[in-house]
Amino acid sequence: MKVLITGGAGFIGSALIRHLVAHTPHRIVNVDALTYAGNLESLESVTGEPRYAFEHLNICDAQGLARVFAQHKPDAVMHLAAESHVDRSIDGPSAFIQTNVVGTATLLEAARHYWLTLSPSARSAFRFHHISTDEVYGDLAGTTDLFTETTAYAPSSPYSASKAASDHLVRAWHRTYGLPTLITNCSNNYGPYHFPEKLIPLVILNALEGQPLPVYGAGLQVRDWLYVEDHARALQCVLETGVPGETYNIGGHNEQRNIDVVQSICTLLEELAPMHPARVAHYADLITHVTDRPGHDARYAIDAGKIGRELGWAPQETFASGLRKTVQWYLTHRTWCRRVQNGSYQRERLGLHDDAPCRH
Repeated sequence: MKVLITGGAGFIGSALIRHLVAHTPHRIVNVDALTYAGNLESLESVTGEPRYAFEHLNICDAQGLARVFAQHKPDAVMHLAAESHVDRSIDGPSAFIQTNVVGTATLLEAARHYWLTLSPSARSAFRFHHISTDEVYGDLAGTTDLFTETTAYAPSSPYSASKAASDHLVRAWHRTYGLPTLITNCSNNYGPYHFPEKLIPLVILNALEGQPLPVYGAGLQVRDWLYVEDHARALQCVLETGVPGETYNIGGHNEQRNIDVVQSICTLLEELAPMHPARVAHYADLITHVTDRPGHDARYAIDAGKIGRELGWAPQETFASGLRKTVQWYLTHRTWCRRVQNGSYQRERLGLHDDAPCRH
């Protein structure tokens, strides 16, 4: 297949592209606006690969999307482009509405108009795969329940509300227009090339620099952690074998409290990087409890039974094995980390950054 992937320079998108190029014969078209979290250096391993092409484009640009569809003629779309940081959504929700809601609607329409031009057999084979989050389901505080594909939506943050809206749009385009859609809702991802504002890379890099390790409240929030390369395998599985109109939850079967995640990172660093950069006896001495986030959900937990039963996918990494691989990667890729932290990865592509508003 030729697969158009939006947001392919982001954390999960770049992992997906690296996986597909390495393990499948598919051809890839990466559409990315290269906002702050988009980093083409995460795709250096596929640069120059004849099955990979890059289009610098905002998904809100309807004319640009029409050109891309007409030029590249994809057999499938995998939609990952999104604003995804909860704290940023609290500080500035408008960008999340624009990208996650308006952008998804614009992409759906571009895909639908292109889909209608296809032959009957190509139209039947076409797929629009929307990659979403378990945060749309809300909070499981005080229960032992798990999120299933039929759990009612109850988003808590501007980010999760915007992703819930995008999920509803995708379902509507399937029901109303017959567009062959797939939706996946995943738990918290972690692994190589993760942007350093997120918990696990932030803790690793702060610890190595002797900086405080911020933990919201008491750190008792529970998340299900999914190694990003396991997620990439799941996304390939859903694209190739999923049933149009269906939703599949993807989880790592690894519930962990935030404070335990931080403690585990500190323990690994004691083993793998024992030379402390600060005057502390242990990395854990850097843990600092900070005021909790407004509306912070206490627990997320995915029931990934459906994708296992129906499509045969299961995660290969435990949290222990995946976290060890992640810490080791950050220890051996300090140049990538420094370039993200100091912004040089953006400055060197001056002229590529696209801050234009959505265009219809």
